[in-house]
Order: sequence, then structure tokens, then C-alpha cells
Amino acid sequence: DLINKPMFFAHAYSPHERGSNENRNRVLRRFIPKGKHIEQISNDELIAINWWLNSRPMKCLNWQTPIEVFFRNLHDNC
Repeated sequence: DLINKPMFFAHAYSPHERGSNENRNRVLRRFIPKGKHIEQISNDELIAINWWLNSRPMKCLNWQTPIEVFFRNLHDNC
């Protein structure tokens, strides 16, 4: 239920307000350097990158992986 939930927006050109997002972009740049077009990356490579990112424990998730949190929430809400 999204009604009555606080919503926050980061200011433009304020990367310090988007720490998790900036960290994720930095990790993604290991695989896809700036200037490389995503069309140059195969579907298999994209799947492997996605798996690597989503199976990596994160401090903001209490050292759980995003995929663990996703499936736990999916199970809890069914």
C-alpha cells in the first residue's frame, strides 16, 4: 500500500544523496565501462552481470542479497 507513505527525492547533481544508487553504478562500471554501448553486450553477458549484482550481499540489506530479499518478500506477499 503506497498511500500515506513518505516519499523522498534526491536533488539534481547531488550524488551524495543517492549513495546506494551511485555505489551500484560504480559496481556496474566494472562490466560496462562508460562509452560502451549496451548493444555491444550479449544477452548472456547481461544475464551474468545481473546474476552477479543480485547475488552480492549488501550492507543496506543487512548483508542479504537482493535476490534473497526479493524472494522472501514474494513469498510473504503470496
